Amino acid sequence: MMNGWGHGMFGGVWMIMVWGVIIGLPALLVWFAVRRGGGSERQANPREILEKRYASGEIDEEEFERRKRNLD
Repeated sequence: MMNGWGHGMFGGVWMIMVWGVIIGLPALLVWFAVRRGGGSERQANPREILEKRYASGEIDEEEFERRKRNLD
C-alpha cells in the first residue's frame, strides 16, 4: 500500500512520538522523584544536629552549651 509508506505520510512522526512517551515519561518521573528527594527524611534543624553531636560524644558539655546559646 502506498509503495512502502505503510502508515501514511506521518507514520514516522507518530512512531517517534510513541517512543518519546515510552522512554520520556519514566525518565521524567525518575527526574521528579530525584529532584524532590525521593521520600528521604526531612532535613534536621541545627538544634537537632547539635544535640546528636553531644549525645554521640563529638562535643563536650561546655561546647554544647556555648553553641546552644549561639543558636538561641
